[in-house]
Amino acid sequence: MFLTKKALPRRTFLRGLGATVALPLLDAMVPAATALAQTAAVPVRRFAAAYSPNGMILDHWTPATVGKDFALPMILQPFEPFRDHLLVVSGLHSGPSRAGAHALAEPTFMSGVIHPKRTEGADIEAGTTIDQVLARRYGADTLFPSIEICAEDFTTQVGSCEIGYSCAYSNTISWRTPTTPLPMELNPRSVFERLFSGGAGTPEERAARLRRRQSVLDAVAVQARSLQQTLAGPDRQRVDGFLQNVREIEQRIERAEKDGQVSTTLDAPIGVPESYSEHVGLMFDLMAVAFEADLTRVFTFMMGRELSSRTYPEVGVNEPHHAVSHHQNDPERIAQYAATNTYHAQLVARFLARLESVREGDATLLDNSLLLWGSGLSNPNVHSFDPLPVVLLGGDSGRLSGGRHLPQTDTPMANLLLSLAQGGGVEIDRFGDSTGTVSL
Repeated sequence: MFLTKKALPRRTFLRGLGATVALPLLDAMVPAATALAQTAAVPVRRFAAAYSPNGMILDHWTPATVGKDFALPMILQPFEPFRDHLLVVSGLHSGPSRAGAHALAEPTFMSGVIHPKRTEGADIEAGTTIDQVLARRYGADTLFPSIEICAEDFTTQVGSCEIGYSCAYSNTISWRTPTTPLPMELNPRSVFERLFSGGAGTPEERAARLRRRQSVLDAVAVQARSLQQTLAGPDRQRVDGFLQNVREIEQRIERAEKDGQVSTTLDAPIGVPESYSEHVGLMFDLMAVAFEADLTRVFTFMMGRELSSRTYPEVGVNEPHHAVSHHQNDPERIAQYAATNTYHAQLVARFLARLESVREGDATLLDNSLLLWGSGLSNPNVHSFDPLPVVLLGGDSGRLSGGRHLPQTDTPMANLLLSLAQGGGVEIDRFGDSTGTVSL
């Protein structure tokens, strides 16, 4: 860290024993009398994808009218504060109904490949996913080209999870290559340590800090005080707020560890809250901090796994998720499942609010981010793949015009993914089983 320069480098870190904390964009990183495009404040693009399992209730998802003047249906109502950053793309599909529906929902969602290889062995094959395509474009200048997280883990299951398809298809939504699915991290503590240890110190030093319950901020306190003395008032407030947010997340993880009465060794399954909303909230908050500090510009979040048996007492749904999804057209069960879908939307909306609260130059993190949220199944009662529930959220650095419902007709999901890749500056003319593009 060079504090004697007139402008701090964008890659400014606070370092201490077993800890590394990257700083957010500060005014001190933007040299005076320099064109914006030549400074650290030039907008950078970020991409995220969040996945909800077992389909949606489409009657409570799809707006009744097209264009801009449409009422948000029940499931999408949590996005009302972000209407100008919302694009509903309806009418997409990922192929016909076929055997192994749940097993196919996750690998097809972001790969655009309609027919992953049917195998119960290790020779799995689907397609490179859009997050990894964009990570190669966006991630060259970040510590982590991409981060993959989840809120439900079934990786201990092996063999066939659905007729003819390996469990490996259901354990991730992100594929680096057509034959390389990426593991997803369940544990918020592990994500936190990955972000804020950054390789600083030996594994033994980081483990010792955890055993002492020492905050990462304690480890970097000396450098933080030194930096603060060189900053103007607004930057000092920004750094204070950022570090307080890091500490608040750390404390929430510590409470989860204490409540679970678990070990604090690095190899232990620590830091996973019992509360689903707290778990998802922690993961989203960690990703917001990672975006703010420019540690990564791409992440994927599997909020649940196909065939999930999770219950949602928070919204009065005490039956397993998968069971309720097979509603058999019963109005009461449909209402229950729509409430579950809406609950997931509320959790995503909280993440959007966090992004909107962070200023970045003349915009916000939400303005400079693009989030794909939806499910790889349509009507879960009949295991259909048409139409898929899909929305885009954010501003994509001014490239996405929101506040619209954009219906499609017999359009592969791969066409939308191809459009996202091209819009992200990737020079390709085909993605998965695409047949064209979607005009966004």
